[in-house]
Amino acid sequence: MLMLAPAFTIVFLVVLFPVLANFWISLKEVRLGDLRAPTAVLRERVVSEPEEPGDHFVLNYLLRNSSPRGPITNVRIDATLPPGLEPVAIDERCRVEAGALSCDLGRWEGGHIGRLELEFLAGPDFFEAQLDERSPTDAHISGRPIGVLGSLDFTLENFRHVLSGSEFWPAFWVTIVYTVGGSVFSILLGLFAAQLLNASFPGQGLLRGLFLFPYIAPVIAVAFTWAFFLDPFSGSLNLLAVEHGIFDRPISFLSQRNVDFNLFGVAFEVPLALSTVIAFEAWRYFPFAFLFILARFQAMPKDMFEAAEVDGATPFQQFRWVTLPQLVGVLSTLFLLRFIWTFNKFDDIFLLTGGAAGTETLTIRVYDYAFAQANIGAGAATAVILFIILAIFMVLYFKFVPEEA
Repeated sequence: MLMLAPAFTIVFLVVLFPVLANFWISLKEVRLGDLRAPTAVLRERVVSEPEEPGDHFVLNYLLRNSSPRGPITNVRIDATLPPGLEPVAIDERCRVEAGALSCDLGRWEGGHIGRLELEFLAGPDFFEAQLDERSPTDAHISGRPIGVLGSLDFTLENFRHVLSGSEFWPAFWVTIVYTVGGSVFSILLGLFAAQLLNASFPGQGLLRGLFLFPYIAPVIAVAFTWAFFLDPFSGSLNLLAVEHGIFDRPISFLSQRNVDFNLFGVAFEVPLALSTVIAFEAWRYFPFAFLFILARFQAMPKDMFEAAEVDGATPFQQFRWVTLPQLVGVLSTLFLLRFIWTFNKFDDIFLLTGGAAGTETLTIRVYDYAFAQANIGAGAATAVILFIILAIFMVLYFKFVPEEA
């Protein structure tokens, strides 16, 4: 166990700690500005300056907690008094010893604003000293800040705010459609590609390498390529489609929410932007499924197909009764992995549409809460909801998917 301790520590720090930290933040009403630790602020102001010995010297300390919510404990002021000053009226929390002033101010709650007035009697020595008008006592303030994240106050307000918002449920259903569509179509494309390249023919190795390009290319490069290709004004697809009479006018694939289609006399509406990002997801990640399925094809015994062919099975029947049963395991694993990764996918949609035109998913909502609205707590709560949904999916998956899969 001692030898395994470093591995456990690394797993906790890299995997578990961020998850636990996200749960912790989700239970706090914390905004982006609250992440800065509260500090005690002090400003000196001379109210009454003596003109001759025997006059009173009145000094105010203007005090403030920089954070509207985070408390500060053990607040203390230390100052050096100018020579020739004798205390007349000072706060009971302060004391003067050998020309040094110290004040123990205890705990300041968030947004604390206060004032400390000190009154002294000026002697002859006072007028011989050179004073800094901005800080005559050279006062320093200290304290132990307790940030919003460090407090033990918890609330479910973030979850109420997220779940009751008008954007949550539309984003939830868009996430489900995007995840299922992207996962299924990427696996289907991978299956077709594996079928195509399973047989030996000249140039097979080159095609296998080309098929991996969408997966290994930088996402920002391929996303902007698609955006340029689909552009309604200068995109190649619209130019060719309009020129050949396929489209009556250019279509904005990434910024148009819906488009009307008429098929065999039946009119229906298609979510255009969402369908486009699903198509991008399927195209970009089908090589992942292609590699897994092709590897399984290579491991299938050839004699089973030869026997089926001798028995008169057609190619479709061979696929249905021989190939497909042997692919159940790899297809189930692929769907599980693709579902999890697509459900958490952020960069593809953000680069293509930014979540506009009906493509806003829950991951986009996390970004919008945390950075656009500076509401870190609501963003963390949305991320926790994502985690819970995926956990439920995994429980149902392992419960209902057969063990042989």
